[in-house]
Amino acid sequence: MAPAPPLPLPRALLPALLALLAASGGPLPVRAQVQVQLQCTGTLLETRGSAELKRDTQRLAVSLGLEAEAADADGALAALQRRLAAVRQRLLALGVRELRVSSPSTWQRSPEPRSAGPRVVATLQVSGELAPQRLQEFVRQVGGLEGVRLNPVAAEADPAAMPAVRARLLREAYQDALAQARELAAAVGRSALQPLDVRVEGHDLRPVAMRAMAVDAAPFDPAELPQPTDRLALQVRFCAR
Repeated sequence: MAPAPPLPLPRALLPALLALLAASGGPLPVRAQVQVQLQCTGTLLETRGSAELKRDTQRLAVSLGLEAEAADADGALAALQRRLAAVRQRLLALGVRELRVSSPSTWQRSPEPRSAGPRVVATLQVSGELAPQRLQEFVRQVGGLEGVRLNPVAAEADPAAMPAVRARLLREAYQDALAQARELAAAVGRSALQPLDVRVEGHDLRPVAMRAMAVDAAPFDPAELPQPTDRLALQVRFCAR
């Protein structure tokens, strides 16, 4: 393989860049790239490292759709407002935080046979954050209200731990790439490795969603929700000599 193009840059800069990425408090943008290139007088190797970390659930992201209908838009919106008041009261009693309510929208339902005419439907979305131990109460008390349609529940981890999690994932992903490079180097008869180029593909936080159970179902244990999982991947080019 051809050598990488030379670029005058001190070799000590790579560890510093890795440390800077690990200590950064802001989110790593998807497809963010950090490139460090040095001249390679040996064999150029490229590996991809990844790391994954499951974390404890600190809170649940809950959301629901709310609907009401009437003969006209004014009546549908008025009914929706009354139902929203009941939903908001239950959510606040359950300690839901960061309560968010979308603006309402209306649409006309086609008349059914033998009906008096078309009906206007008004809808909106409600979301917030709930303590895991209140999940069953949320399902029973809020899911049973008129016009409510529960959406999937997503388990979320502590956001304050994100810098430490990011640093750990970065180290583990780099070590994964390094281990693969060592195997390749041994296969081609090389023993010394020097990192040339590091490309961070991104930090992916994926809360796992699970649909809330029906009101008449058995008690739902929030501990059975899949744990939130963070992932990070990077590509590294090494010079093997």
